[in-house]
Amino acid sequence: MEWEVVIGLEIHAQLATNSKIFSGASTAYGAEPNTQACEVDLALPGVLPVLNKEVVKMATKFGLATGSTVAQRSVFARKNYFYPDLPKGYQISQFELPIVHNGKLEIVLDDGATKTIGITRAHLEEDAGKSLHEDFHGMTGIDLNRAGTPLLEIVSEPDIRSAKEAVAYMKKIHSLVQYLEICDGNMQEGSFRCDVNVSVRPKGQKEFGTRTETKNLNSFRFVEKAIHHEVQRQIEIIENGGEIIQQTRLYNPDTDETRSMRSKEEANDYRYFPDPDLLPVMIEESFIEQVKSEMPELPDEKKQRFMSDFGLKAYDADVLTASRELANYFEATVAAVAGEAKLCANWVQGEVIGALNREGMEISQAQVSPALLAGLIKRIQDNTVSQKIAKQVFEAMWNGEGDADAVIESKGLKQVTDIGLIEQVIDEIIANNPGQLEQYRSGKDKLFGFFVGQVMKQTQGKANPAQVNELLRKKLSS
Repeated sequence: MEWEVVIGLEIHAQLATNSKIFSGASTAYGAEPNTQACEVDLALPGVLPVLNKEVVKMATKFGLATGSTVAQRSVFARKNYFYPDLPKGYQISQFELPIVHNGKLEIVLDDGATKTIGITRAHLEEDAGKSLHEDFHGMTGIDLNRAGTPLLEIVSEPDIRSAKEAVAYMKKIHSLVQYLEICDGNMQEGSFRCDVNVSVRPKGQKEFGTRTETKNLNSFRFVEKAIHHEVQRQIEIIENGGEIIQQTRLYNPDTDETRSMRSKEEANDYRYFPDPDLLPVMIEESFIEQVKSEMPELPDEKKQRFMSDFGLKAYDADVLTASRELANYFEATVAAVAGEAKLCANWVQGEVIGALNREGMEISQAQVSPALLAGLIKRIQDNTVSQKIAKQVFEAMWNGEGDADAVIESKGLKQVTDIGLIEQVIDEIIANNPGQLEQYRSGKDKLFGFFVGQVMKQTQGKANPAQVNELLRKKLSS
């Protein structure tokens, strides 16, 4: 039987505010446990939550960026459940009336085709604290620093049909919230994480299968692997005559497996009701217009501009706009070079991204700044170094050995452009290889590469390749 996979994602983006959603406590990462939890976060008697206006602005930005409806009236609700890291015994979230709903996002697939994924809703809520299981000798510690941290939960429609589509959608959301500057996207610190809902159904069937939810995935790779495992697990159970149980599961990256955490709760299990301590959020049209006027250039807009202004192909523009920081790095390089956008794009996508991937770094940690890279590209333009030698120069620059000029000088890498010297080397090589010369002249054109290689070897790769090719063709045919 052929199976169709149905996937929906619930992405939790921590909003980049200085204080929490309902209190003035700090949201800074890495503080000592329980030093950033105030009376409101601890749910002490008599305290009242006060909504942070900045979270409303950030949610509105997201709504506008995804073509969603920004609700002029939304309501906070209490989601009731008991857990040790939830001091109030309930979480303040939004249920029936979220602040954002009915949006969409376009993703690019591997084959270059595009697909639109619906966004059901994006609602505001507070985060819970954190249970700590290490170093407590059979007991559990509770750190309430995260309690009350503002989250925007972004819920997709079940429009995703593969793990690759899920990762493409998640990456697009990740890029978007960073462009909007509403979330730093730091997955290691828990600022951006994902719950994955997966079900399978026979191809052609309209009804959805029973779904499971795999919680708290904090890397694109884990999302892809968890989906692959869960799809295979569900298919095997059904084909062996079993039934899928609706449940919450956890993914273990060490064993590459998901395991049951608890049976899946329904909305009525949480006994949602409007929070009596918080008034409905009323958003006026003037507020939405103000936020709209402050919106930055979004990824798709920047991609189109890179294609029109710099003459880049869609693929190159897509790579370079994947993150705001990378796009800024590229634009700064082009500005410093004063043109040659395609050459700049090649070096950013090739050497810079390659070095970052090898080192496991982000673009903000690049050891070669846009100004330094521009200096190297200028030396390629004026034929001081060839493209091949420039890669050696870049590596030395990355290792902190100075700018392009300093490296070229200290290592003696300046390109040989003296025609007389190159001709002298060519004459020697032709004289020393009469057999290859005869074969070339008898029709074995591939031997041209042999002669080029010999010249570059003799000049230690410093001869200008264009001059070598031109002079060799004249010499070999004369």
